[in-house]
Amino acid sequence: MTEHVKARKLFEGEITRKAILESFKKLGPLHMIKNPVMFTVYVGSILTTGLWLQALTGKGEAASGFIFAVSLWLWFTVIFANFAEAMAEGRGKAQADTLRKSRQEVKAKKLAKAEKDAKQTEILSGDLRKGDLILVEAGDFIAADGEAVVGIAMVDESAITGESAPVVRESGGDRSAVTGGTRVISDWLIVRVSSNPGESFLDRMISMVEGAKRQKTPNEIALNILLAALTIVFLIVCATLLPFSIYSVVASGAGKAVTVTVLAALFVCLAPTTIGGLLSAIGIAGMDRMIQANVIAMSGRAVEAAGDVDMLLLDKTGTITLGNRQATEFIPASDVDVKELAEAAQLSSLADETPEGRSIVVLAKEKYGLRGQEIHDLKATFVPFTAQTRMSGVDIGKRSIRKGAAESIEAYVKDQGGKYPEDVRRGVDSISRLGGTPLVVAQGKEVLGVIHLKDIVKGGIQERFAELRRMGIKTVMITGDNPLTAAAIAAEAGVDDFLAQATPEAKLKLIREAQAGGRLVAMAGDGTNDAPALAQADVAVAMNTGTQAAKEAGNMVDLDSNPTKLIEVVKIGKQLLMTRGSLTTFSIANDIAKYFAIIPAAFAVTYPELNALNIMRLATPQSAILSAVIFNAVIIVFLVPLALKGVKYRPASASHLLQRNFLVYGVGGLVVPFVGIKIIDLILVGLGLV
Repeated sequence: MTEHVKARKLFEGEITRKAILESFKKLGPLHMIKNPVMFTVYVGSILTTGLWLQALTGKGEAASGFIFAVSLWLWFTVIFANFAEAMAEGRGKAQADTLRKSRQEVKAKKLAKAEKDAKQTEILSGDLRKGDLILVEAGDFIAADGEAVVGIAMVDESAITGESAPVVRESGGDRSAVTGGTRVISDWLIVRVSSNPGESFLDRMISMVEGAKRQKTPNEIALNILLAALTIVFLIVCATLLPFSIYSVVASGAGKAVTVTVLAALFVCLAPTTIGGLLSAIGIAGMDRMIQANVIAMSGRAVEAAGDVDMLLLDKTGTITLGNRQATEFIPASDVDVKELAEAAQLSSLADETPEGRSIVVLAKEKYGLRGQEIHDLKATFVPFTAQTRMSGVDIGKRSIRKGAAESIEAYVKDQGGKYPEDVRRGVDSISRLGGTPLVVAQGKEVLGVIHLKDIVKGGIQERFAELRRMGIKTVMITGDNPLTAAAIAAEAGVDDFLAQATPEAKLKLIREAQAGGRLVAMAGDGTNDAPALAQADVAVAMNTGTQAAKEAGNMVDLDSNPTKLIEVVKIGKQLLMTRGSLTTFSIANDIAKYFAIIPAAFAVTYPELNALNIMRLATPQSAILSAVIFNAVIIVFLVPLALKGVKYRPASASHLLQRNFLVYGVGGLVVPFVGIKIIDLILVGLGLV
């Protein structure tokens, strides 16, 4: 992996230093008002600072030292919340800085038309415009994002994906998209530029990594509204407590009215400041975790949607299966020795460089001890496969061996005057029903038997689908195979359902029907034919190696172009939702515990009887209030690592997760404040500060 996708330490020195500086820069009113909860704490900090200045003149409502301490810790509460957000942003910006270093101005060979020998003009990459044609030869850097329109080449994309193995890029297929900054290492391509300066994929990556275009998700907006509503309620409560306190003192002629400083502290401890201070950091950190997985999310909305997904569409080839069919069995015709069939199949495949051909040679060697033979020693003439004949083979002296599709070999044998055996026909049908691909082998006019080729299901894929099932996610395999083949592979892989003979229209229809039934659908794709379905899916992961149309239709881009990454994307999304839910639970439980510390202390001067509720045995009312305010500020700092790293996600049912969330973060949120506030109280008393 390249540096930009490495998991960073939670508190790297440079990022932490910048975050501390940013914490103070974010104290401007225009920034603070974006977070209503923390904005009220900000106003309270300004108010208590003014009361402290007033106390310095001798006209304060309480001792200047007490007011100063409360005001100072209210400011710390605001700064610590800003620090959490700045840390999350800083990690993203560090990734973006690394990406910027990989961007460079290179010279391009602009062509007058899409021909290699056309007139060339040397031009800098910054001067290229959308639609320009450029020639990229071995050793050249690709100057801009584009589509290969002529040629085929090996391209080193390690600067973008981190993968050292070069990949094939060619015109006219689903692997025609090329990315600026990558390098051609063999052959050549003519590329049509697909973006103007500043609009390249790398530019968009940098912008997205920095979070500049991050939008709040619907759930996050709903939570913000809830937090704002709670804040308003507690603001009204605290504002009305002052006149009630004054009235009680006047009516009874005893006690003292509660001070504005104490009410400000009370409000901050009652309001959901903990989750309010961490909410933005949680969302930004979710996008950062996607970056570490080498996935670029277009927005926070896409990350959160991944956490709510309950249906995954997965392509068969390369995702569920290895992508290349492998020879698994030789089935001879009656009166034919299996070793004779294996030898003929091996000979006909010696010059076949396809994965299928190589697997036939390996199977014959491993199962029957047939050693591979040197091609030049055989003095053989190899017959290449063509789409017209649908078979290939070899001629060695008087031996003519052919292997290919059953229909083609049947026609070939009958042309030679031979017969096509019924047992071979039955073998072909049996293999087809099992979801395999039959290749028939013939020598001259005699049919020797059948080679069973099958899609090999990836190791461990069944366990991963079982894990998804425990997460409440339905898996659907998408394939162009016939229903029989699709059913066999689906059963072996353990997916919940499949869509056979899938067309773009069929994929789109399936997604729309699922969404109409209330499901959230995720899909991965790389081809132009996937673009409609990607545009419709709630979470659409486009492969970086795919077409421009697919990347534009998706709301995420996988730099590794690994379709199974979809499973990891869902986990990261669920981890984001769990983190936010866990910290919200902790914050609310936290506030409940703080009520027992601060409410009796705040009103003990007005109602001495409330001292009976001082179950924590805090030293003095001032100590209780200050301890609660200090704890309220410090707990944000302690929760920053959890907000950035995320709560560990384990596949489980919703009820189990809810129970675990309540026990760990609910009960924990109740217990921790009692312990923390008591410890701070003892420290304050021990230092003689109250």
